Amino acid sequence: MGDLSTQSRYNGFIGEVVKPSKGAFACMINSEIGAVLAVMRRNVRWGVRNVADDDQLEHSLIRSLKELRKQIFSWGHQWKNVDPVVYLQPFLDVIKSDETGAPITGVALSSIYKILILDVLDLDTVNIEEAMHLIVDAVTSCRFEVTDPASEEVVLMKILQVLLACMKSKVATRLSNKHVCMIATTCFRIVHQASSKGELLQRIARHTMHELIRCIFSHLPEIGNIEHEMAKGSLSSTSGVVGAQNGNLVLGSTLVENGNVSTVRDGPSALAPDTSSPPMVKSSSDTNTIKSGKKDREDAQHDERLMSAPFGIPCMVEILQFLCSLLNVIENIGIGTKSNPVAYDEDVPLFALGLINSSIELGGPSFNKHPKLLAIIQEELFRNLMQFGLSRSPLILSTVCSIVLNLYYHLRSELKVQLEAFFSCVLLKLAQSRHGSSYQQQEVALEALVDLCRQQTFVAEMYANYDCDITCSNVFEDIANLLSKSAFPVNGPLSAMHILALDGLASMLMGMAERIGNELPISNEASTDHEGYEAFWTSKCQNYSDPNSWIPFARKMKHFKRKLAIGADHFNRDPKKGLEFLQEIHLLPDKLDPESVASFFRYTTGLDKNLIGDFLGNHDEFCVQVLREFVKTFDFSDMNLDSALRVFLGTFRLPGESQKIQRVLEAFAERYYDQSPHILCDKDAALLLSYSLILLNTDQHNVQVKKKMTEEDFIRNNRLINGGKDLPRDYLSELYHCICENEIQMIPDQGAGFSVMTPSRWINVVQKSKESTPFIACDSRALLDHDMFSILSGPTIAAISVVFDQAEQKDVLQMCIEGFLAVAKISAHYHFGVVLDDLVVSLCKFTNLSTPLSIEEAIVSFGDDARARMATTTVFTIANSYGDYIHSGWENVLDCVLTLHKLDLLPAHLATDAADEIESSSDHERGKPATSSLQRLQTAPAAIPQKSSSLIGRFSQFLSFDMEEPRMYPTEEELAAQQLLREIVQECHIDNIFMESKFLQAESLLQLVNAIILAAGRFSKGTRVMDDEDTAVFCLDLLITMTLNNRDRILIIWQKVYEHISDIVRQKAVPCTLVEKAVFGLLKVCQRLLPYKENITDELLKSMQLILKLDARVADAYCEPITQEVMHLVKANATHIRSHLGWRTIISLLFITARHPEASGFGFEALTFIMSEGAHLLPSNYVLCVDAAREFAESRVGEVERSISALDMMADSVVCLVRWSYETQNAAEGEAAMKVIREIGEMWLRLVRGLRAVCLDQREEVRNHAILMLQSALGGVDGIQIPNALWFQCFDHVVFTLMDDLLEIAHGSSSKEYWKMEGTLVLATKLLSKAFLQSLQDLSQQPSFCKLWLGVLDRMERCMNVKFRGKRSEKMHELVPELLKNTLLVMKTTGILMPSDNLGGESFWQLTWLHVKNIAPSLQSKVFSEQELEQVRAKHQKTTGVPSKDGAVLIPAKETTV
Repeated sequence: MGDLSTQSRYNGFIGEVVKPSKGAFACMINSEIGAVLAVMRRNVRWGVRNVADDDQLEHSLIRSLKELRKQIFSWGHQWKNVDPVVYLQPFLDVIKSDETGAPITGVALSSIYKILILDVLDLDTVNIEEAMHLIVDAVTSCRFEVTDPASEEVVLMKILQVLLACMKSKVATRLSNKHVCMIATTCFRIVHQASSKGELLQRIARHTMHELIRCIFSHLPEIGNIEHEMAKGSLSSTSGVVGAQNGNLVLGSTLVENGNVSTVRDGPSALAPDTSSPPMVKSSSDTNTIKSGKKDREDAQHDERLMSAPFGIPCMVEILQFLCSLLNVIENIGIGTKSNPVAYDEDVPLFALGLINSSIELGGPSFNKHPKLLAIIQEELFRNLMQFGLSRSPLILSTVCSIVLNLYYHLRSELKVQLEAFFSCVLLKLAQSRHGSSYQQQEVALEALVDLCRQQTFVAEMYANYDCDITCSNVFEDIANLLSKSAFPVNGPLSAMHILALDGLASMLMGMAERIGNELPISNEASTDHEGYEAFWTSKCQNYSDPNSWIPFARKMKHFKRKLAIGADHFNRDPKKGLEFLQEIHLLPDKLDPESVASFFRYTTGLDKNLIGDFLGNHDEFCVQVLREFVKTFDFSDMNLDSALRVFLGTFRLPGESQKIQRVLEAFAERYYDQSPHILCDKDAALLLSYSLILLNTDQHNVQVKKKMTEEDFIRNNRLINGGKDLPRDYLSELYHCICENEIQMIPDQGAGFSVMTPSRWINVVQKSKESTPFIACDSRALLDHDMFSILSGPTIAAISVVFDQAEQKDVLQMCIEGFLAVAKISAHYHFGVVLDDLVVSLCKFTNLSTPLSIEEAIVSFGDDARARMATTTVFTIANSYGDYIHSGWENVLDCVLTLHKLDLLPAHLATDAADEIESSSDHERGKPATSSLQRLQTAPAAIPQKSSSLIGRFSQFLSFDMEEPRMYPTEEELAAQQLLREIVQECHIDNIFMESKFLQAESLLQLVNAIILAAGRFSKGTRVMDDEDTAVFCLDLLITMTLNNRDRILIIWQKVYEHISDIVRQKAVPCTLVEKAVFGLLKVCQRLLPYKENITDELLKSMQLILKLDARVADAYCEPITQEVMHLVKANATHIRSHLGWRTIISLLFITARHPEASGFGFEALTFIMSEGAHLLPSNYVLCVDAAREFAESRVGEVERSISALDMMADSVVCLVRWSYETQNAAEGEAAMKVIREIGEMWLRLVRGLRAVCLDQREEVRNHAILMLQSALGGVDGIQIPNALWFQCFDHVVFTLMDDLLEIAHGSSSKEYWKMEGTLVLATKLLSKAFLQSLQDLSQQPSFCKLWLGVLDRMERCMNVKFRGKRSEKMHELVPELLKNTLLVMKTTGILMPSDNLGGESFWQLTWLHVKNIAPSLQSKVFSEQELEQVRAKHQKTTGVPSKDGAVLIPAKETTV
């Protein structure tokens, strides 16, 4: 039913009171009666008086009290059934009597108060409603004689006490709406009257009024919606009349002068309205109101019924209406009148605003359930807030802002347009000094904005509801820009205003940062690719409560809004071209239609209103159609004509030509008549009256018009215009006063800056509120933070940076740092790399690390500057936490790192972890203590031995050339500052940036690498050689560190790193630290990465070719350690190297070490690791290894044993060839297999050629062993299918040439060059024989076999004739015939050498024996028997008839060769 719940409950407003027993209550009543009687007897008026017949008559008041005393003890325990009116009425009669004085009335009021607070009256008490009503009626109509001011004030305070107790009582729910209004009215009268009384009464009265309002509106959440109750007719908010017991009591109907609640001394006093006071200005019928066409008032009977119901919404409507009317009174009475001293003071509006604020605080969101209350807030209250928001009083402005904050918090969903108007026209305007506001106003307005920004959802809701609505202003952007600009100290020092603005920015940022991780799974990118035109002007979201629906819609509308701003700018410059541009960007259809153009004019902000008016008034047919569609966008239902004109003319400027005005007003009149045909009979009447109102507006508000039109003139001018009849006089009179008091703005606001909220504009606001889209409520999730941050970031970083630059207070600096960190967190989360880069650049400027000071000055300066220390910590915190999204900002971070490095403030392991760890780890493996580069430099000996295996040993002498002079010891101040900075730098965890770079995103990682390379190159152009080289070395260390830490994605950065190292290697012609770091860093990278990155093995090994390009001096200086590192690399990664290219690089490095006195040992060890037992020999590296082994075998740098070992490895490698051949035969077939076999044969040939070369070594042990190994290599190919052609090449280029060379050496050798050549030639001859016999079977059938055989015989013959030191060799004379004999026997046995039937010509048989005869003439008889020879001779004689000569050897012609 719309009233309060009748459930018994405790209010909580009064302290808990123990309910007395029934007997005790009777005693209490008796005591109160005695107290009243005692006070009454003090006055002679109430004493006993004598009358005729000695009858003693008492006054009725005394008699009723005495009668009550007789009854109270007779009721016993039946108090619950006793009507409370019985024991209350005597006291109430005393209160209402105008014969009693203030003391008596005061005691009676105290008695009533005592009964109320003792909790005797409850909801179950008999006739409780009437009892409460009687109490209120009596107290509100209290009358007494005033004898002195003090007693009067006491009575007034007790009246307040009793009325408040009534509202706080549990039975307050039984009060009617009328009585609650009476209580409120009485309390306010006392507040008003107390203005001329003592300070105590004033304070108590105001406090009671606040408590009363809080008590009344605290019940609002318990009241159900009574809309159906008020459907038939509501309590008219236009009159505010509530029927009272004694006459017409109008709530707030008068704002009486001092003395309203008069207490006439020695005369009757009444707490009653003063009819002589000026009438209340009725807000809803006020000419400033937005309501036109109000509903007719309900009849008096309905009002009486409604106000007699238990108190609920009707009384709250009246009270809230009354409180708003207090603000209206100030406006209408004016400041000039002194009849009411409160009227022109800030006291009344402050008091009224405070009461309103209390009601909203307690009613909260429950106002939303009751349309009447909500309508008051939406219209009258907000209109007054807009007015008082511009007050010069900081107190009033502060209270207004508090109310608005409460309204936003509780009712923002119903106040979308009103809040926008308040923010734009009040807060944002006052907060800027250029609009004429005082410093106090600016500060209060800014505080209000900051308080709003602290609300969890405020920023997001401003952006979603206003910035993403094409019909609203960009409130979020305006607030962000205002706070950013307000934080800038332009021409003065930092003030509290700047800090306040900074606090607002920080609140916005911190809110966004806290919401990170609580997003919806919606893309942050708006879908902006809209093909063609979309009628977005009136489009609505499908579901404004579902973020999945409204977020994409809001982003789309924001996209349109941005494009509209550009289109509006084009239109303002040239309307025709502007419309064409709008078509190009699909904001208007390709073929213009009137509806879309009308919507563009109606809803687009920033358009030139003059151009719109000219376009709408044009006689062109299309323009006329646009005008018709334009007026259709307005809703004039239930609006007065003047209000409709204000709304209509607020959207454009009426053109100057009369014909254009005619067309525009005709369209307006037709639309208005269609929607509001209540009084006007046709559209012509609307047109004529509209013309008349425009003329009246010009007449009344044009300063050039001296004689103003009177009301009678206006009425006379509009006779007979309503279809030949007159319009109602009251109607015309109301229109006249509306125009006179509030001008129709004929030049509407162009949208630049923040306009003043005039009554006309307020009408537009209310009208817009009826058409606006629903308010979008945001929650704690990050819904549009991505979009907002893109707008907020730039100005915010600039503002915070300026404050940070000028602030000295530590708390302000900390606030700035928190803002910076919030910006970084948000930027990283939403991938705003450019923003993060700007932030890093800005912060690095505050570190002072780029200031060109000496080391000592920089340390002391940096140590004294808290700002610089905080900035430094923040920079590296951001770099560590959000490095993924830093791009160009890495350059600035690197500058800071390098400066700290120069100041010797970085952790020791940061500079040595990459390159120095190479040597320390290598030394550790070899049992050497690991030392840092700094220690090695400091302890470098003055004289370096010529041979040293130390990495630094061979080039430390170069470092001594640039040694600086000894520096002075640091002072205590410097030491303290340096220690402080070391602790700060340690907290920055700078090393993590590079050691944890493997977690950086690819783009950021590449940018960091580029920054390091750029920094190294930039510092290399300095003037101080040592500093520059140290910087370049440090940068190279960082690069190597990052390369090693990013082995899983080395391809991203390797090219850059390699190019940098390559530049260093090519540019440095002398040994130095930098080139050392480059070379060994490269080796370390290869060694570390080869096991993990097979796909770039060749690329890594190819990079090692840089070592081969080193300058000779540099290569010589580092040859030994380089070889050592290559050896470690081979041992650790030989299994990972597969390609020929990779092995060529490795073996090339080993090859060049063979003749190096210090490096050959490590090189040979590496080669041995590869070739021993064929462990890592592959077809791809076989030839390379053989060549390298040959180089080591020929080298005289090492011992002979090393050469012999090399030869052994060469010979043993044949096993690998056999194995590969076998595998090929089993795995491959056809052409592929043959190709592999040929390749294996070529490898074998390369091997024997290599061995043949070593066979000519001057060292006897080496050449003899080489011959043996060659013999082994030739004899170990049984498992290999060596092509015959290769065998012939082997004999021609290996065996025969070897014999020839040895014979020549033996013939011309001196004792100084070759020793013991006889033994060597013996071995070679044996080799010749064995090689021939081994290949005999395969080669005997070849056409070139005879030539081969003759070559063998020729070498044997020469061996027989060789002389050593002029003497014939006995060993050779014994060996050669024996070898030849064995060879001939084998050839005989195999059938290769047989007597021939054809004894003519030079047959194989004959040629053989011709040569053998020169070597050993008797061999023929030893090989062939006499019988076999006789058979040959006989056969020859028989055939030819000629006897053969002795010793003739014949062979069939078919076996002759060449």
